[in-house]
Amino acid sequence: MYDAIHAEPFKIAVPDEVLTDLKTRLAQTRWPIEAKAPPWTYGASLSYMRGIVDYWRDGYDWRKSEAALNRFPNYKATIDGKQVHFILERGSGPNPLPLILTHGWPGSVVEFLDVIEPLAHPERFSGNAADGFTVVVPSLPGYGFSDPPDAPIAPRDIAPAWSKLMIDVLGCDRYVAQGGDWGGIVTSWLALDHPERLKAIHLNIVGFNPHIPDSDPLTAEEEDWTRRNTARRDGEIAYHQVNGTKPQTLSYGLTDSPVGIAAWILEKFHGWSVPGRDVAPPFDHDHLLANVMIYWLTGSNAAAWLYKSLLDGSGRRLPQGGFVDIPTAMLLFPDDIAVPAPDRWIKRSYNLVQRHDAPSGGHFAAFENARLFVEDVRDFFQAFR
Repeated sequence: MYDAIHAEPFKIAVPDEVLTDLKTRLAQTRWPIEAKAPPWTYGASLSYMRGIVDYWRDGYDWRKSEAALNRFPNYKATIDGKQVHFILERGSGPNPLPLILTHGWPGSVVEFLDVIEPLAHPERFSGNAADGFTVVVPSLPGYGFSDPPDAPIAPRDIAPAWSKLMIDVLGCDRYVAQGGDWGGIVTSWLALDHPERLKAIHLNIVGFNPHIPDSDPLTAEEEDWTRRNTARRDGEIAYHQVNGTKPQTLSYGLTDSPVGIAAWILEKFHGWSVPGRDVAPPFDHDHLLANVMIYWLTGSNAAAWLYKSLLDGSGRRLPQGGFVDIPTAMLLFPDDIAVPAPDRWIKRSYNLVQRHDAPSGGHFAAFENARLFVEDVRDFFQAFR
């Protein structure tokens, strides 16, 4: 296994002139006015953005972030005519279990930088080397250093590429998968359509929306949750409409202005982690800016195209009669953009065998709660080694 990897080593190396251009653009930022209202009410806080842009221009060092990404082996593999970028950290122990971690929007592989080593090498963190995973972290198509698709695709279209990555490229005889946001939806389709060699999945999002038959209507608990979930999401998902209808128009501003792309992304890291609070997003500035840099350096337009599948319903709608038979774990967080669903709702789509509700935290599970994330992933997959 892994002796004949069908991929080429890849090293992230951004030219100096790209970074010089970025600093020039940051120094020439044109700032908007802000309504007289509590910060974050109408989007990214002006005072917060001024502070983080000052740090981005004068304190942040991309080369450190680049080194953190290159600390792990990076590769590119050609799958169905497109290059897929991925990190591959071979695990400790005699037989590490292969684990594919998939990010979402507006995240990237940066989300997983603090969990790769603890998952791959638990003995370095007071654990047992026998519990190690071989960790695979791909960039979604059109995100980061993976090739964009030629036109909008759906998460179901990505699942077969992930199956080929794990089986054909890496030669895994069995593996497990984890994901949140789009990553959780892709992982759900992977489990539904390509269960061969996939032993179990762990999600921090309920990826599928089930078909509700007349013979099994929503329970009172599900109806109450539906109302609360809709209320939570109503003020957050205008970006679905923009990304899913006219992403090209938005892309001119996001591609031309580093502060524009930063505000577009960082407002989500606030609203999906500490909603309604006048506090900064609960993440280290270097981590946040490393994630923003992935979009600035490689472009954000194609990353938005997945949202077309949300508007037409194909992205998350479980086909009638469909069910994920593969054992599934859920790790859900109270401040996520989605209110944690009741078990009955989840079990309409998944073979739910473990559920944990975190006491705090939001949408970006591995990024915000690395230790809890690692422990939950390791504990659940222990039975599938």
